[in-house]
Amino acid sequence: MFRKIISSPSKSKSRKIISISLHSTNYCYHDPSAPPFSPSKHISPRQKWFQITPTSFKGFNRSFSSGYQLNSTQFRVSNLNRIGFSVSRRGFSSETVRDCINYDVVIIGGGPAGLSAAIRLKQLCRENDVDLSVCVVEKGAEVGAHILSGNVFEPRALNELIPQWREEETPISVSVSSDKFMLLTEKYAIPLPNPFDNKGNYVISLSQFVRWLGQKAEELGVEVYPGFAAKEILFDENENVIGIATNDMGIGKDGSKKDTFQPGVELKGRINLFAEGCRGALSEKLIKKYNLREKGHGQHQTYALGIKEVWEIDAKKHKPGAVVHTLGWPLDHKTYGGSFLYHMQDNQVSIGLVCALNYHNPYFSPYDEFQKLKGHPAIRPLLENGTVVQYGARTLNEGGFQSIPYPVFPGGAVVGCAAGFLNVPKIKGTHTAMKSGMLAAESAFEVLNKGSNMKNYWESLKKSWIWEELYQARNYRPAFEHGLFTGLAISGLEHYLLKGRAPYTLKHGKPDHEATHEASVSSPIEYPKPDGIVSFDVPTSLYRSNTNHNHDQPPHLRLRDPQIPQIVNLPKYGAPESRYCPARVYEYVADDKGELKLQINAQNCLHCKACDIKDPKQNIEWTVPEGGGGPGYSVM
Repeated sequence: MFRKIISSPSKSKSRKIISISLHSTNYCYHDPSAPPFSPSKHISPRQKWFQITPTSFKGFNRSFSSGYQLNSTQFRVSNLNRIGFSVSRRGFSSETVRDCINYDVVIIGGGPAGLSAAIRLKQLCRENDVDLSVCVVEKGAEVGAHILSGNVFEPRALNELIPQWREEETPISVSVSSDKFMLLTEKYAIPLPNPFDNKGNYVISLSQFVRWLGQKAEELGVEVYPGFAAKEILFDENENVIGIATNDMGIGKDGSKKDTFQPGVELKGRINLFAEGCRGALSEKLIKKYNLREKGHGQHQTYALGIKEVWEIDAKKHKPGAVVHTLGWPLDHKTYGGSFLYHMQDNQVSIGLVCALNYHNPYFSPYDEFQKLKGHPAIRPLLENGTVVQYGARTLNEGGFQSIPYPVFPGGAVVGCAAGFLNVPKIKGTHTAMKSGMLAAESAFEVLNKGSNMKNYWESLKKSWIWEELYQARNYRPAFEHGLFTGLAISGLEHYLLKGRAPYTLKHGKPDHEATHEASVSSPIEYPKPDGIVSFDVPTSLYRSNTNHNHDQPPHLRLRDPQIPQIVNLPKYGAPESRYCPARVYEYVADDKGELKLQINAQNCLHCKACDIKDPKQNIEWTVPEGGGGPGYSVM
């Protein structure tokens, strides 16, 4: 029987959450206000049809971005059927049958790029009196749960997307009040000329901002599915992309179906936009399959790992809007990177360390370098007597202009950080990610409404301010291939004299995984033990990340060759995977014979993707776990 129908706070007419009690095999509900059912390819958003079987929907819960909590049956039915598309489940058999839902546009990834694309599409629909169905699928348990960034936010793209945002209740309130740039030595902080221009920018939590974007998208009628991980790309007979499939739920570690088994869902789009963020699993497959990097005449991508904490500090030490960036210590002069410290609202500060992943020494540990950083005399006094609110880590792409792939493939496009539009000298990528999503949305609308071609997205990118920004900034990152001081000299020349108009374009060095030196020519690094005051061990930090995965599921971190760790990584490189991972997912444990074997603690994974990038033999493949697993960021 049906107990009640709940209308969420969203302004979207299609957003309804249906609470159901099941006492027999099948139920079917139709919104009485909707027109008669018609089995067309795209059903009206006013029609609410569903047919369900209560078998095997046990044992898990999900949370919508609106805050409502539903059990598995409620989530399965309401989240997939409140949209107005016909979905049926005829019962389970030994043969798995997946549900299939058709949309005009499917967007994979609920970050700044994906949600900006969704919002822009719905804006264009309203402006042109057109109705296109748009959905966003997000692997995090809720929108924003997997989002981490510094973040000093440049509102340029937001000004274009939602011009009236300052008149609304947005999580953007702390404007930059001061801006410093320093070179750190072990004991001193030396002021340097500040190359940043953060006037008019804001210190924000990107996870909170993305959550707000998700609400704006839903108000416009976008269907947002948190807790669903895109596992597979769907192709037609001509190798055109026609959608994605989410992964099966309720599969045991041994591959068997548990009582809670639910087959994945096929979400098919006439246009499919991949906005998975840096090193997106499916985006990388598309880039390789269609040779997009070569087609765009791009070099390989180069990456960095960012590790961050949010602290609550003494109110007397707090300076809302204060921004500090550093270079130098604790990193050596051959390792590119630096730290940031931003004063947020509510006596909170975000502090982090960004390390380029083309570092050489296999004994280098980004996590431990970050713990060292917090002990610096210029930083420790600020944090003492404070409390860590949250911890997390994420990779970012630093290839810039040289590494941009051709973003269009048959059936869709790659947008945002999945393609790689980060402006390295600005240390900003949110505004460019958002803009790329908006441009892709405009091209997709023209394809669906006027019969044009998605190739226009590429042309629009090259005419946009994204292209201008990244071209002017193209030589900063590769300048540091020759060390810190050479990099400072070249980047200073670029910034103050040439202003991006150099008659040359520097190239990146080796791919990050090839940059690692062998252990025999590297010096071991002894890191100080955490003091429990400003530095902490990994288990303590992991607890603060709210990371959680179902232990009884197939491992999402896969070894292409299970022998490589024992015959290559351990003897030749000194087991680097036990150090580059900021969650200690990888550790070598002695077996019964006393031989060290690699143990993968996949439940610790922060979804940072460092292993997929840095493994010397590219032997580790990062794939998506069950939807909803991973970190649970709220202020990152």
